[in-house]
Amino acid sequence: MEDMASHLTSREEQAVKEFIETVNDLRLRRNAGPLSWNTAVKFMMARKFDVHRALALYEVHEITRVREGLIRFDPINEPLKSELETGKFTVLPTRDSTGAAIAIFTANKHFPIASSHQVTLQGLVYQLDVSLHSVDTQRCGIIFIYNMIGSKYVNFDYELCQKILSLLKGAYPARLKKVLIVAAPLWFKAPFKILRLFVREKLRERVFMVNVPQLSLHVPIASLPRELGGIIPLDHNAWILHCLKSNTNCNGDLCDISSLPTSPSSGMILYQAYEVLMQNGNSPLSDGETDEPEDFTSFVHEKHNSEKREKEVEVLKQKQDTVQSPCLSGPDILLEERNGINDPILPSANYEEDLLEGGTKTDMTLEEFIQHLCKLGRKGLYEEYADIKSKSLEGTFNIARLKHNQPKNRYSDVLCYDHSRVKLMFPSDDPSQDYINANYVDGFQQKNAFISTQGPLPKTFPDFWQMVWEQEVLLIVMTTRTIERSRAKCGQYWPKQKESSAEYGEFHIFNNGVEHFKDYVVTQLVLTNLKTDISRVVVHMQFISWPDYGVPHSALAMLTFCDKVREQQVQALQVLGSEWKGHPLGPPIIVHCSAGIGRTGTFITLDSSIQQLEATGTINVRGTVERIRFQRAHSIQMPDQYVFCHLALLEYALSRGLLQDVDLSGFDDSDSESE
Repeated sequence: MEDMASHLTSREEQAVKEFIETVNDLRLRRNAGPLSWNTAVKFMMARKFDVHRALALYEVHEITRVREGLIRFDPINEPLKSELETGKFTVLPTRDSTGAAIAIFTANKHFPIASSHQVTLQGLVYQLDVSLHSVDTQRCGIIFIYNMIGSKYVNFDYELCQKILSLLKGAYPARLKKVLIVAAPLWFKAPFKILRLFVREKLRERVFMVNVPQLSLHVPIASLPRELGGIIPLDHNAWILHCLKSNTNCNGDLCDISSLPTSPSSGMILYQAYEVLMQNGNSPLSDGETDEPEDFTSFVHEKHNSEKREKEVEVLKQKQDTVQSPCLSGPDILLEERNGINDPILPSANYEEDLLEGGTKTDMTLEEFIQHLCKLGRKGLYEEYADIKSKSLEGTFNIARLKHNQPKNRYSDVLCYDHSRVKLMFPSDDPSQDYINANYVDGFQQKNAFISTQGPLPKTFPDFWQMVWEQEVLLIVMTTRTIERSRAKCGQYWPKQKESSAEYGEFHIFNNGVEHFKDYVVTQLVLTNLKTDISRVVVHMQFISWPDYGVPHSALAMLTFCDKVREQQVQALQVLGSEWKGHPLGPPIIVHCSAGIGRTGTFITLDSSIQQLEATGTINVRGTVERIRFQRAHSIQMPDQYVFCHLALLEYALSRGLLQDVDLSGFDDSDSESE
């Protein structure tokens, strides 16, 4: 391996020292060995010697390696040996005019049924690790060519493409200079148009769809293989032999398994690193476009907003003695005060009729929906969301604000409406006894299809399970982890390990089995009422691939999860048979995240919109969001969540064959009509 010290300026050396000191301090606390200088330089090179961004990359890189099984490589044994021999991925011995390395993925050599994501990614990362030994590659970056010449639909793996893009841009210590998609077939272009909208803007600018002659505009012909219109012979076997000689430890030097977090959700490395840097007087990230993963920027964003929100809530508390108004979140409070609105707006008398009719004047066909998106663009949807958010809240929060009930709210500014709240059953009519931070939310043509609630607190575990029992719930959907970025998002209200149990109040919960999937976990729970000794089965489905204060990089995983949720509800109803006398779609599905408004509202919006699309062929995202917010205040917490729902529905329509193609060119243009 090349010595890095002689290639660095004094400023760069100082930045590397700061990075390695911070990282090694954290590794020492976990009894892990020190990070090598050369490895530290790779992370710093990838983020232009910005210590904050390099630390963020360091964390997400290790988490990704654990999640995808990219820790140990065994290139001389199966299955990795055969994967490397296919030659589907290789790194050329040449470079482009800027000095960037050139990596090629040949799509027609990839067969998803024969090679798992893990093995395919192992083959790719194993070779990239070797390529990154070069100082030139570290400093000049990598050009990634996705060669689709002669490929068919059977070779295509949408989710793998998304994983490779996410890995190279946000989770691997190398600069991704360009992604060149060569000779893309027609069947690829439609899903790709949706996929690229989930990719951050800075990466979208570096993705080009070209034919073979156009490829020479990006990479010199002298640097391309003959298969791509160049002049060099491609000798993949020689490259693999070089890899075997260069990477004899089979672990690479980028991922030290002794230092990896025990859980991909721990977030401890980043959190502690950030605190150390702030103590040393470094400023947080700028507000400009950056390359770090969204989790890091959202951590800083969340920290700032939490402090701001606390101040705004204090202002509200000081005014509550003189002004009786609904309890609003900080920004909404200020908006309402500017508009001079003091009295709550009561629910519309025609709301239930509108719901059960299942259609409104703003419903759109798929063609109209696409035209709507093209007209508004991303910025226009942001403005549409801002308009929704600016509307006055349609109800009161009197019960949630009672002194005895305030400790039952996870967040002091996320309360539940009086008119749609779920009431627990108690002998008396005392509202301090029947309160739980939960609201009924209607689905498409189904009243009370969901219960939207906060992540239970330890003090409310008994209340939560009482609600599950009284509402005859069959299914709980959880869209958060209990701990995210070292902060409690939800209590561990169910026994996590198989064949373990717990008791909360009058209820005994037994874990009868756990199934782990890539993006979610399914747990079979047996809920027993200790007073009556009657038991019921409740299924707990936890989605684990959704970042807090953000949206997934692709809707594919969430769409799959939505399907599984509906399948599970149907299966549970079939088991009940004639015992269930209520709505044909079953009792309410409990949905929660941490506050019960952001990811929870997004899930319910997406599920309800899918039901409407399947039943009527129409879509009305805005109307759906407005209906949900009418019952659970502030649902859909961020504009990106609102945009995500629109793009996810397009992805759903494409995946189900409801659309053959879609053109959203200009959706992200700065000069769209929405400005």
